[in-house]
Amino acid sequence: MTTPESPQALLRSGSYVRLLVLAALLGVVVSAVAYGFLALVSYLQQETFTHLPHGLGFAAQPAWWPLPVLAIGGALAALAIRYLPGHGGPSPAGGFKLHGPPTPAQLPGVILAALATLSFGAVLGPEMPLILVGGGLAVLMVRLSRRDLPDRAIRVVAAAGSFAAISTLLGSPLLGAFLLMEASGLAGPMLGVVLVPGLLAAGIGSLIFIGLDNLTGLGTFSLALPGLPHFSRPDLAEFGWALVIGVAAALIGSAIRWLGRLVHRYAQRQVLLALPLAGLAVGALAVIYAESTGKPASNVLFSGQSGLGPLISHGSSYTAWALLLLLVCKGLAYGASLGSFRGGPVFPAMFVGAAGGMALSHLPGLPLVAGVAMGIGAMGVVMLTLPLTSVLLATLLLASDELSVMPLVIVAVVVAYVASARISPAAADSPPPEAAPAAAQADTAGAAGKAG
Repeated sequence: MTTPESPQALLRSGSYVRLLVLAALLGVVVSAVAYGFLALVSYLQQETFTHLPHGLGFAAQPAWWPLPVLAIGGALAALAIRYLPGHGGPSPAGGFKLHGPPTPAQLPGVILAALATLSFGAVLGPEMPLILVGGGLAVLMVRLSRRDLPDRAIRVVAAAGSFAAISTLLGSPLLGAFLLMEASGLAGPMLGVVLVPGLLAAGIGSLIFIGLDNLTGLGTFSLALPGLPHFSRPDLAEFGWALVIGVAAALIGSAIRWLGRLVHRYAQRQVLLALPLAGLAVGALAVIYAESTGKPASNVLFSGQSGLGPLISHGSSYTAWALLLLLVCKGLAYGASLGSFRGGPVFPAMFVGAAGGMALSHLPGLPLVAGVAMGIGAMGVVMLTLPLTSVLLATLLLASDELSVMPLVIVAVVVAYVASARISPAAADSPPPEAAPAAAQADTAGAAGKAG
């Protein structure tokens, strides 16, 4: 087969149209599965933390309840990691990276380890498991259809599945696509050609999520921050706070990453022991926070995806002391979960950053919205090392105030990004992504040619 010599020639080819049709079809199925996975996680969380205590005769959830639940979740995740193929997927201790899609034999381990992590209260999000499941499921569907696709085409198909799986998780299919784009390092003249199938799958996936929400009433499972106070324009004092928040996020985020790598070294050697102990530690931190502040233990548990909006909306009811204790407990629980369980680092980073920004907003010269936005962006870039995505995460969620607060977020993100690199220069010793972006670009023409 003759490979088109330019992106324009590839876009005009019939094989590329067939690749887009395939991406759209995959987007329908993968996004429906992703919606079902998120609905199952939500159902299991409700059953474990709300209905089960009532079923056992407790009028309300006992204060000690997170301890056995997290220990059991750690044991279940450890069994999946230890005995199922694929070790439950890659550990998030190495940061947010894109890995090759799991094989069909590895998919059950990835799903079960993620369910044990997310449903039992560990402090990680669903994005990394969904990216893996979306890519693996897309590859499995293509192979079951007996389509004769080479490995280079499989990469594009897997990417489209990953795009579809997180299409609305971050509140917008565009933001999810941007996250995957920056994490993969795609660039050059073939960038648009490579991304279009994924963007199409993400757009279709977003429609499927909305449709299933209308049919089931279970929700869209998308991140949203409604009801924020208005922010007009930044001033000099707020730019000063951007420097402070950037440095503080670099220190706190680097400490969390260090803790995650430390726990991961032990978890690699003694997974059946380390994960239940890590679960107990997370549960104990939740109990300490709840008993000390009178606030719900769920502030410390879980990824923070569904808790971020209520935390900010009810920020006036939190004292500076409560927010500082939340920052400490959530940060320690985040680090312990990073090094042991299986999940994604995005939402806990956003929650920790927002809590820190809210705590600082009790000081003069820092409005709540500006503190939250800068905290989310700065902590996001430290934990993800994705500066452009971190700016978008912090600003697109603020709706009409995004343009006003964006200059502050940019300054905080840049300061945090550079400061964290200076604090932990050895962070690059984590394993590199399995898929080479340059190879994906070079192979796109061949992928489209074989798609039909």
